[in-house]
Amino acid sequence: MPVTLAEAKNNATDDVDVQVIDEFSKSSDILNRLTFDDVVSPTGGDTLTYGYRRLITQVSADFRAINSEYTPTEVTTQRYTVDLKPLGGAFQVDRVVARIGAAASGAVALNMSQKIKAARAKFADAVINGDTAVDSNGFDGLSKILTGTSTEYLPASNGVAAGYVDWTTIASKADAMAALRHVDDWLASLDETPDVIYGNRKTLSLFKALAMWTDQYDKTQDAFGREVTRYNGVDLVDLKTKAGSNQDVIPLVTRDPDGAGAGGNVTGLGDLYAVRYGLDGFHGVSVVGDLVQTWLPDFTQAGAVKTGEVEMGPLAVVLKATKAAGVLRNIKSA
Repeated sequence: MPVTLAEAKNNATDDVDVQVIDEFSKSSDILNRLTFDDVVSPTGGDTLTYGYRRLITQVSADFRAINSEYTPTEVTTQRYTVDLKPLGGAFQVDRVVARIGAAASGAVALNMSQKIKAARAKFADAVINGDTAVDSNGFDGLSKILTGTSTEYLPASNGVAAGYVDWTTIASKADAMAALRHVDDWLASLDETPDVIYGNRKTLSLFKALAMWTDQYDKTQDAFGREVTRYNGVDLVDLKTKAGSNQDVIPLVTRDPDGAGAGGNVTGLGDLYAVRYGLDGFHGVSVVGDLVQTWLPDFTQAGAVKTGEVEMGPLAVVLKATKAAGVLRNIKSA
């Protein structure tokens, strides 16, 4: 049965678990939107594998003449598997430190909250940048999954000789409309309107300015009272920084955007990711049972230093249809 973090919260049996789940959902746009298909069950081995078929192409329909047959066409799918892995962290607290301060559990609460913060940042990083060739304990993210697909929009392949679109030089409504034509062409390559567009602060700031130039920008509040900005009804979200650093999850990079070497490397290039969530699009997979678990230090037992842990999963993410997500590369943002 597919579950979300909000539904998992209803199954929590103690106050600590409820608090942890609230922290994950409030602080991570991805986790707040993601539905987990909890269908993986251990069968005696140590590998938890989820297999699925990704829709690569769609089929069309036609009229036919009487006494003639339809021309058969079939969808194209490709088989994929992903291994589920646990994500979390551990911390240790001395029993003396745990008793210091106005709140007896202050050190425990602080470490727990910071582990939650690190875990949600690590998950967001993996969703975008995950690469099992680099870290076999994780899963492939959208950057790797979308490379070479029909929804990877490269300016160099769409009439831009320089290989990148420059959003730092927009000075008029006409400039903004020309720049957003690439965004609209990119979004048109998806199978449906996406739920969200992810980027970094700098690229999204320029994106919002373009949307304001062209009257395609609006702003509301979400269920937690946070400001939500949109482009043509699609949420614009900054995924912020990676765990343990100030580097953006979707960073500004230096690369050769035309791929030919003639133009050389260009600095300050950002990417945008559009995602349609759903069990037929982009979703999570998890094992049957609890999605989030915590282990508090047990100071009733002998031993001066005790360990606490926070863990999600085992879990992973999958893209069921290639056109349910896309990436717009090489936006000059700085």
